[in-house]
Amino acid sequence: MKKLVSAVSIAAASALVLSACGSGSGGETNAEDFLGCMVSDSGGWDDQSFNQAGREGLQAAVDNLGIQEKLAESQGDADFGPNVDNMVQQGCNLTFGVGFLLEDSIQEAAEANPDLNFALIDSTFSDADGKPVTVDNAKPLVFNTAEAAYLAGYVAAASSESGKVGTFGGIQIPSVTVFMDGFADGVEKFNEDNKKDVKLLGWNKKKQDGSFSGDFENQGQGQALTKQLISQGADVIMPVAGPVGLGAAAAAKEAKDVKLVWVDSDGYESTEYGDIILTSVVKQIANAVEDTVSEAQKDNFSSEPYVGTLENEGVGLAPYHDFDDKVPEDVKKDVETLKKQIIDGSLTVDSENSPK
Repeated sequence: MKKLVSAVSIAAASALVLSACGSGSGGETNAEDFLGCMVSDSGGWDDQSFNQAGREGLQAAVDNLGIQEKLAESQGDADFGPNVDNMVQQGCNLTFGVGFLLEDSIQEAAEANPDLNFALIDSTFSDADGKPVTVDNAKPLVFNTAEAAYLAGYVAAASSESGKVGTFGGIQIPSVTVFMDGFADGVEKFNEDNKKDVKLLGWNKKKQDGSFSGDFENQGQGQALTKQLISQGADVIMPVAGPVGLGAAAAAKEAKDVKLVWVDSDGYESTEYGDIILTSVVKQIANAVEDTVSEAQKDNFSSEPYVGTLENEGVGLAPYHDFDDKVPEDVKKDVETLKKQIIDGSLTVDSENSPK
């Protein structure tokens, strides 16, 4: 069986039923009595990517809603279960897991502790056969980043001087490859509209095959993969690998005349490599986290997934910042037109990895 419920978790849940306020509390919890908690993926809170964005969302809830918080930083996969269990034992009203890899730990805890609430960033829940399931006290926060990455792929292809762009991922999971799918389609759209033949290195959408560093921590591997892409001629590269992307940025900076597309956060603002970042595919993780805390604190928590899209501004394309005067006006207009078409439904960005 995929999900195993530990006796420790059950005992801890039983001890907390009287004091914990979750989906069964029957009324709004005073802000100062509400404990919001978060467990990181192995990249850590200062990953300048999705862990950091989740952390900022919980901090915003502390600042704006007056709740209390507890954090657990994971150093590796082995920490996920114990860290989530620790949050349960501390009586957290709402516990977030940051990242696809925390699915099992969050789902196990939610199923064992029905009087507490949970949320999972970047993944839905599934049964032992991998089929989607709903957990009444657990909310998925997922993002259709293929839509924004489509726009980034278009801009990257338009900005390439070599006629080659590249991408690589951390681990081959849907929340990573959904970026790569959208990026690939955006490059293809640019070629189609402009009768060009810009090549994409590092990802074959049709075959669902490409380059991956193997984790979200090894910046040296990110540097090595980026150097490989550069040696093959890529001059715009999108790493989808959390902190591993910092290794990519170091390699791009060293190479000169190579630009990056950052992901999750606006890399111009969150990293020290703003001068080489063409744009970023942004997920509004922080807003989704704060909104979910507000709902839970007001006893309006729902297991209905939050899906970030271009339409609801849950995903988007960051400004061009230092490259604003280098991206041609006609390309900017094309990107805005494509964005409107995606939002109004006249253009559909397809990815088998998009959240459903």
